[in-house]
Amino acid sequence: MARPLRIQYAGAYYHVTCRGNERRNIYRDDTDREMFLDKLRASLEIYGVILQAYVLMGNHFHLIVQTPRANLSEFMRHFNIAYTGAFNRRHRRMGHLYQGRYKAILVEKDSYLAELSRYVHLNPVRIKPYRDKGIAEQWKVLERYPWSSLSGYLSSTKQKPWVHYEEVLAQTGGRAQNYREFLHDGQRQGYDTPWDKLQGQTVLAREEFVAKLRKSLEETPAKRREQPAAKAIGKVPAKHVLETVSRHFKINWPITF
Repeated sequence: MARPLRIQYAGAYYHVTCRGNERRNIYRDDTDREMFLDKLRASLEIYGVILQAYVLMGNHFHLIVQTPRANLSEFMRHFNIAYTGAFNRRHRRMGHLYQGRYKAILVEKDSYLAELSRYVHLNPVRIKPYRDKGIAEQWKVLERYPWSSLSGYLSSTKQKPWVHYEEVLAQTGGRAQNYREFLHDGQRQGYDTPWDKLQGQTVLAREEFVAKLRKSLEETPAKRREQPAAKAIGKVPAKHVLETVSRHFKINWPITF
């Protein structure tokens, strides 16, 4: 089985998520959540990883991180093992906590960092029973949700020293009020999820960024043999080609017989 593509270089940004085994919850109470954040803080410090945003959900979590040392795999291995061990000891259990390895998307900072942070911070109201509520009700949920980095984006007095807020805020006007409006715009008008614009199931970036990335991967054939998913980066999916051709020739798509 081919390994998932892991693109690592100094300064890279990632959206990282990990889901509980059999979609079970990975926290049983707030003590577990505090323990999770403690292990996260320690791992960030050990590996020199920069955390931009996070949210803890019932059976999964989301992180946005930057890796100045090109060490995402080492960081995530340490962090996941540390929390799993602590969780198992506390609850007197054995075995896997997570469903396989973590998933990581390489992110082009200049084009998608702020958009991705919005997706992460709005996660608590994307689930039942909140997703069908009005914006005002959803916002009350978000402001009161304690297991997210959002509060630090909305108020400097609530910022945590181990979360870096500056880059995302700079992309949305530099002020908490601007970021609040950025989230409101997403609630009112809709917003993309990270999965909508992925290339090669691994990269969230503009074509220029992907072209440079693809070129660098082509220069390392050994890694490409180990990670066949790299071949898909920068290629246009066949479905998109067919849809474009169908629109041009005014043919109904999908074609039925």
